[in-house]
Amino acid sequence: MDGNTRANIKPGMLVAIILKKDQRSGALTEGIVKDLLTSAPYHSRGIKVRLTDGSVGRVSEVIEDDF
Repeated sequence: MDGNTRANIKPGMLVAIILKKDQRSGALTEGIVKDLLTSAPYHSRGIKVRLTDGSVGRVSEVIEDDF
């Protein structure tokens, strides 16, 4: 599932995000969604989220949506 559509992402999901500092390298960080920070229903570079560990980045992919 892609991370560009807000309706696909809910708190508690396991996702892979790209942190601002990793945009050039494309390195992914995995974590559990705590908050959705993008209010728009769609974003071309991914919905911005805050993970439970405090990391903020754009969702690259939804890894697991069973919660």
